[in-house]
Formats: sequence, structure tokens, C-alpha cells
Amino acid sequence: MSNGRTKKQEYPSSRYVKDIKSAGAWSVFKIIADFVQGFDELGDLGPSVTIFGSARVDENHPYYQQAMALSDMLGKKGYNVITGGGPGVMEAANRGAFKHEGVESIGLNVELPSEQKPNPYITKGRSFDYFFSRKVMLVKYSMAYVIFPGGFGTLDEMFEALTLIQTRKVWGVRLFVMGTEFYAPLIEFIRTKLLSEGMIDERDIDLITLSDDLNFVMSEIDKSLKTQMIGLEKEGLDNTKYYQSLSTYVNDRCNVDEGSI
Repeated sequence: MSNGRTKKQEYPSSRYVKDIKSAGAWSVFKIIADFVQGFDELGDLGPSVTIFGSARVDENHPYYQQAMALSDMLGKKGYNVITGGGPGVMEAANRGAFKHEGVESIGLNVELPSEQKPNPYITKGRSFDYFFSRKVMLVKYSMAYVIFPGGFGTLDEMFEALTLIQTRKVWGVRLFVMGTEFYAPLIEFIRTKLLSEGMIDERDIDLITLSDDLNFVMSEIDKSLKTQMIGLEKEGLDNTKYYQSLSTYVNDRCNVDEGSI
């Protein structure tokens, strides 16, 4: 027999409203926990590359295949691959890295009502409540960012990364944009509007490397590694944990290359 009470319906706005109404101080602790756990889990990574792109392409799509091929190349060379942990291009990138021994295929997921469920090719994963804390982790431990075609989320991440590089909040990090046909109108807008209106400088355009050549991108990522190590040495940071992880990787890589001759 029913007691006359029914379960309250959850609307898409319900979680947002609950967050707004929750005590501010306790929300801060939740945010701090996100950061602390992220720093703790990712702080010891060696050279890593973050790959961004659409969640809405399947495994037969050319962008999926291209992302998987690039991450396979990265994995063969011992680079860890970091993604947003979801389907589509993110899954492809994790999938390419997943099969390589000693390489971390990292997925940093975010809680969403739809689309964003962790893909099965992750060796190290974490789920975030907030986009902003997740974005910090996606860029903090990477030496290069690769942007594949995507929607609002991908564009948000691309311009966030560009801003960090432009303002030198990160140094020695390269940004590569794959999908020349897809992104050509956006690059043209940047040139004809942002640059012509004086919103950016000419050198800011050079922060974007637009290419579909996987071998070229791979070789430029290798150069980025060397640039970062030289910069850390000049700043007297060659005793840091991050520098040591890069140095260990380079030494191991040299040993592998020598052994294969």
C-alpha cells in the first residue's frame, strides 16, 4: 500500500542548485581534495603529452584513427598520454598508449549528466567534480598539448592552454593542432580579426603549430623535451623531481636506442 509519498524528481539543474546552496567552506574542502589527490597521483609522472578532442566520434572516424596512431607513436617512445578519460578522441588516445609496457595511459574524467564515461583503456584514472580542477591537471604535468577537432570543451581547453603559454605560466610547452581543414577557418579568424584588431601579437600566432603530419609532430615533441630540460637547468631546477623524471626518461631512451643498433 502506498504511503502517498513519491520520490522527488531530479532535474538537470538539481546538482547545480545543490552546489549553490551548499555551505561555501565545505565546498572549498572538496575542491582542495580534488587538487591534492591530483597532485599526489600525477606528480611523479615522467614525460607526458596531453591529447584533447571530441567525445562524439566513433572508432571508424578518421580523427579517432589519427589520435590512436599518434598515441601509439608516443607510447612506443615511452611518453605517457593524458586525456580527459572519455570516449571519442580521448578513448582513441588512451587506446594507442594502453598497449605499451611501462607507459601510463591517464584518463582525467569529469562528472557529467551524459557523454562522459571513463573509457576502458586507462591505466591511471581520476574523476573530478569541477572542470577547473580537472583542467589544471590536464595541463600541469604535460610537456606538449595536442588538439584534435572537437566542440566547445575542446576549444575551451585549447584557448586555456594557449593563454598559459602566451602568458608564460607554462614554459617550453608546445601546442599542436591536428585537423588542418577543420581548424583552418579558426586560424583565419585569429589572423584576420584578433591580430588585425591588435588583440594579440604576431608572435602569438606562432604558438600554434597546425599540422596533420604525425612524424613531424612527434619530432617536435622530442625537441620540446630537450628545450624543457635546458630551461630547468638554466633556472637551477635540475634537482627537482620533475627534472629527474625527464632525465631518467632520456637516459633510458638512449640505452634502448643503443641496444637496438
